[in-house]
Amino acid sequence: MSTRKKKSGGGAVQEEAVQEEEVAVVDAAPAEDEHQDGSGVNADNISNLSAHGFTAGEIKKLQDAGYFSIQSIAFATKKDLCTVKGISENKADKLLEVAAKVVPMGFTSANDVQQVRAEILQVTTGSKELDQLLDGGIETGSITEIFGEFRTGKTQLCHQLCVTCQLPIDQGGAEGRALYIDTEGTFRPDRCMAIAERYNLNPSDVLDNIAVARAYNSDHQMKLLQQAAQMMIESRYALIIVDSATALYRTDYSGRGELAARQGHLARFLRNLQRLADEFGVAVVITNQVVASVDGAAAMYGGETKKPIGGNIIAHASTTRLFMKKGKGNSRICKIYDSPNLPENDATFAITTEGITDYEEK
Repeated sequence: MSTRKKKSGGGAVQEEAVQEEEVAVVDAAPAEDEHQDGSGVNADNISNLSAHGFTAGEIKKLQDAGYFSIQSIAFATKKDLCTVKGISENKADKLLEVAAKVVPMGFTSANDVQQVRAEILQVTTGSKELDQLLDGGIETGSITEIFGEFRTGKTQLCHQLCVTCQLPIDQGGAEGRALYIDTEGTFRPDRCMAIAERYNLNPSDVLDNIAVARAYNSDHQMKLLQQAAQMMIESRYALIIVDSATALYRTDYSGRGELAARQGHLARFLRNLQRLADEFGVAVVITNQVVASVDGAAAMYGGETKKPIGGNIIAHASTTRLFMKKGKGNSRICKIYDSPNLPENDATFAITTEGITDYEEK
């Protein structure tokens, strides 16, 4: 047995045992954070607020409101903190002052940004051609949106990522657990088990490392993110799946009269997802539905006649947007719809009993 240190997409240093010639599912140990003092104490732990004059009761109220680390406080606005019962404006100012000393949030050089990005992990999709399209796979620390019609492979790719995120880093994984928020009742453990066997992983261990929750309405969907934050403090997670992010909003809000309320709620949900990506360095993957475009010019000139729902809110929140469509037989086509660093291109992959693979034309 030899040991080595690896750095996750969010910067968390983990010391782990690497056993040669053996592929093992990640052992989900408590997550470590990069904000540590010389004694190895996690300085980002919200319990450390007691050293700054905050009572145990106040810390408990912050946790009940979804703040489980000092970094989560640093990312919050004063207005948000003041909504926590027992937190006055003066207390909110003091919280933000303490958080600013622990979490660097000022300017930095572009070289430093490049060094951080060089350590970001990509989770393999199972298809070499699709990985090449995505410059290595699904990026950690950001939101990737996958949209398309039904039967285009969105949910299948989500199941694939739940398994591959547990692989060792040198095999395209991120050595972490997966968290799956299911809004449509489409999560199937047997698919993950079949994919696990493809990688010679123990199916039972793989399922143990996937936390699944069924969301029944948009408010419940939001509350599940609070639970997710607490879980990520306790264990190392590499992936969050929300399949689909918009389905419940289409039923909970109807008509133009509720459009503003729907978009506001969706914006807050996506913002909380991005905070989790920033705070814990996880890859966030959301699926989205499509609607028919009423733009007659698109159909006339051979453009896409389907567009993702959610409008500009979800468009701006997603770092990378992938458009999926059906090809011949079991083939599917993935197109880069929008990305800050990936060129517009497409790749063909296949959906098989072993999950996502390269497409081989017969």
